[in-house]
Amino acid sequence: MIDIKFLRENPDIVKENIKKKFQDHKLVLVDEVIELDKKNREAKLKGDDLRMKRNSLSSEIGNLMKNGQKEEAEKIKAKVQEINAKLEENEKLENEYSSQITERMMKIPNIIHESVPIGKDDSQNVEIEKFGEPIVPDYEIPYHADIMESLNGLDLDSARRVAGNGFYYLTGDIARLHSAILSYARDFMINKGFTYCIPPFMIRSDVVTGVMSFEEMDAMMYKIEGEDLYLIGTSEHSMIGKFKGQILQKADMPYTMTSYSPCFRKEKGAHGIEERGVYRIHQFEKQEMIVVCEPEDSWNWYNKLWSYTVELFRSMDIPVRTLECCSGDLADLKAKSCDVEAWSPRQQKYFEVGSCSNLTDAQARRLGIRIKGEKGNYYAHTLNNTVVAPPRMLIAFLENNYNKDGSINIPEVLRPYMGGTSKLLKK
Repeated sequence: MIDIKFLRENPDIVKENIKKKFQDHKLVLVDEVIELDKKNREAKLKGDDLRMKRNSLSSEIGNLMKNGQKEEAEKIKAKVQEINAKLEENEKLENEYSSQITERMMKIPNIIHESVPIGKDDSQNVEIEKFGEPIVPDYEIPYHADIMESLNGLDLDSARRVAGNGFYYLTGDIARLHSAILSYARDFMINKGFTYCIPPFMIRSDVVTGVMSFEEMDAMMYKIEGEDLYLIGTSEHSMIGKFKGQILQKADMPYTMTSYSPCFRKEKGAHGIEERGVYRIHQFEKQEMIVVCEPEDSWNWYNKLWSYTVELFRSMDIPVRTLECCSGDLADLKAKSCDVEAWSPRQQKYFEVGSCSNLTDAQARRLGIRIKGEKGNYYAHTLNNTVVAPPRMLIAFLENNYNKDGSINIPEVLRPYMGGTSKLLKK
């Protein structure tokens, strides 16, 4: 959510930002907010005036009562009651205006960074840099589900019987590899100075609307029936919610955390969810990194965060590239975002394995996360980035470490988490 003062003073900039995101249907919201804000401020002034009159009359009543002028005092009391009735109606009006303003402000997208390329959808995202040499071996790389099944590591049929499409059983070496990657990612981030955290896996609705747009909420979140609780789509939701309504001390900044959680997503409108495999699924596990920092430090942290993911993947000999998300591909709360994509030797192309985002103060405004300053409190900036998200990451891992005989190489950094195993053999 952007600053209403900024919108009030720069409506054309806000409208241009909406156009850059190809959301012209939201342009009317800017004018509606300006009109409602004007009425709300008029109502507040009227309320202040009524309260001043009431205070003056109340003081007069005291003096009249002291002087024994009870009849005159009763007349003044009647006037005070009239003012109280007007104040009550005026306060209802203020609350109504405030509610309508908030409803519209929550739909207006965050101001994107000037460096974000303008484009309508993800087809217009821009490659930034490649890391590692993409290799296509002279032998065929099987489909990832076939590789897993050849190691007795994947059971989709049982998962369909138990939970339906979009779920899976991982077993044996593949399940152990899945856990090993998460454990390695956890320690990798701890060694970067991040604090490890396991958050709640369910959050209340006021946290959900604080961390994401209504469109994202509808497309992603599973609601717990009969409860004001939602299953998280990523641990970022819980981790940012941790600071809801808090005034943070400047001396404690920044907060740098790495969190583990299962993630639950509807994948509403997703294509190919029925197809065999674990690329797009309703449930997965993830290691995340989250930063809450001073506004002037957030872009420096943004560059650090995506570079950590690149470093992690390269330590496992997986070629990756970074991709700048264009304006139309950015979620409404994001000021800038880049995807980390891993090389698929089977498909001979890159595919997304993580995303890094700077939301500037958009989440902090919604959730009331402020920093105590010498000249007043101000909103923090929040960032998040995927460290690693198996089983999708397993696809890249298995394809890039697949040998002609069907075995899988285990990079040195993972061996301590795999009991010293250097190679997985076909069953």
